[in-house]
Amino acid sequence: MRKKKPMTQVIGFVFFSLLSGCATTGNVSDPLEGWNRGVQSFNDSFDDYAMRPVAKGYQWIMPEFADQGVSNFFSNLNDIAVTINDLLQFKVVQTGMDGSRFLVNSTAGLGGLFDIASMIDLPKHHEDFDQTLGVWGVPAGPYLVLPLLGPSSPRGIAGLIGDAAANPATYVGFGAFPGMSNAVEAGISSGMYIVNAIDKRADILAAEKVVSEAASVDRYEFIKNAYFQRRNYLVNDGNITDADFDIDNLEGGSFAPLDPHPKY
Repeated sequence: MRKKKPMTQVIGFVFFSLLSGCATTGNVSDPLEGWNRGVQSFNDSFDDYAMRPVAKGYQWIMPEFADQGVSNFFSNLNDIAVTINDLLQFKVVQTGMDGSRFLVNSTAGLGGLFDIASMIDLPKHHEDFDQTLGVWGVPAGPYLVLPLLGPSSPRGIAGLIGDAAANPATYVGFGAFPGMSNAVEAGISSGMYIVNAIDKRADILAAEKVVSEAASVDRYEFIKNAYFQRRNYLVNDGNITDADFDIDNLEGGSFAPLDPHPKY
């Protein structure tokens, strides 16, 4: 297996999953558990028969440098939303850093294909509109599993809408390219979202075994708890207290800085 750029993320996932495998949210609101379990089953089947095989094929045919370039390109587009959410969360210094990161990678990095910014101490940050709403005091609401998109919540849905509004790919198909038909533009926009989803799915193939073993007691509960704990971690920029965990419960979810289930 070739050494790929997501290995640092996978290592982080493994480390936190094993270190905090006893953590649990315990009081997660889940009035739609019947619906959620059914949708998760559908998502798992879709992943087994479609996304995983495609991701493996993608990983097999893509040279490492090209795979890295694709990930860098989409990460650079994401920095637009990150910068906006920095500003909405009143993170002034980080706003400047992430805005500069986008400008550097879009120019010196040839449209974001190369992550030049990280080489000059402008690291990647992860801010989204769901986090912004959380910082503003909006509660997450009950657990909700979305078809194809995976774990979420009412606040998470609003976050997805906000992030889509900040994604340039959303506007391809609405006259972004003069002289090109809307149908072609819409195809380009859809293709960008699909390639991004496949690239992300390929990046977490190495973490699947760890997630499966950690979730052996109840995969549904594991993913639910991991989702809310991750969102709590991100909203609070990692400043969480011991009260967020129950070290006496060894069958709960796991704190995870990465999504335990891909969002397509």
